[in-house]
Amino acid sequence: MTTAAHITGVGAYLPARVLTNHDLERMVETSDEWIRTRTGIRERRIAAEDEHTSDLAAAAAREALADAGITVHDLDALIVATTTPDMIFPSTASIVQAKLGGAGFAAWDVQAVCAGFVYALAQADACIRAGLFRRVLVIGAETMSRIVNWKDRTTCVLFGDGAGAVVLEGKNEPGGLIASVLHCDGRYRELLMAPHGKRENRPEHALDPDFSVDSAGVAAIQMRGNEVFRVAVTKLGEVVQEILTKAGISADAVDWLVPHQANVRIIRATAQRLGLPMERVALTIAEHGNTSAASVPLALHALVRAGKVRPGQRLLFEAFASGFAWGANLVVWTKEQP
Repeated sequence: MTTAAHITGVGAYLPARVLTNHDLERMVETSDEWIRTRTGIRERRIAAEDEHTSDLAAAAAREALADAGITVHDLDALIVATTTPDMIFPSTASIVQAKLGGAGFAAWDVQAVCAGFVYALAQADACIRAGLFRRVLVIGAETMSRIVNWKDRTTCVLFGDGAGAVVLEGKNEPGGLIASVLHCDGRYRELLMAPHGKRENRPEHALDPDFSVDSAGVAAIQMRGNEVFRVAVTKLGEVVQEILTKAGISADAVDWLVPHQANVRIIRATAQRLGLPMERVALTIAEHGNTSAASVPLALHALVRAGKVRPGQRLLFEAFASGFAWGANLVVWTKEQP
């Protein structure tokens, strides 16, 4: 039997500060009703001024390691999917490794924006199947609030901060991660982008309605929402069918859809394509907003902690991102509930 990557631990972290739609009403010309009906978001979390992406990632990682019953010293690799690294280099993964008290094993970042976790999971699975590693910690972590233009009402309402993590372990047993599909088309890149970088610990990147672009030309997220929406619905519909075909199963064999939490209308369209009722969809967008690479593991964590996932069930992860990058993973759950 071929070695496959099984999820043996899950973890999550959300900053303490909550920013509600009503708070945003006092910052930009918008309304709670408009945000909820267009996106499904009620509130989002905002990292504290002294919290870095690596801090969020390390907190989620600690829970995932504890849930798997291992320590950082049992890891062979650590991957952080993020669009908002602590710095240009070194990698956020190397910083997280040090904060967890580890050293020596491989650690690197993946940048595929909102599809980052799906990409990182496929990458870790491939390394495990190749025999390179046995245990890999995969984290999606973001401080999106630091690249948001708080004057732009079309984008500032969408994003939040957070981190989610899973431990993958190679096992010669049925189940685990059974298929992945990844795509990108750079011709769409100008529809959704942040053309420069972010800066940590700068006043102009604090949550401030006066922030737009700093003196060094660091620009915030830019999005042509209607065009992104149309492409996202099409590509996600295609990719879920593609991964089902690759795995050799039908849509009715999927027990849970665990989607990127960008827009509840996109999520509903994907669920409809699968013939899944919304009761079988992991939804955290109302409480978290769009946390980019963190959104899929955060949704998975909420589903698992609610006791809704049972061994033998099939979980479909999917995400669509700037780039445009998109992809999906199919997992047969094998972890027993504590």
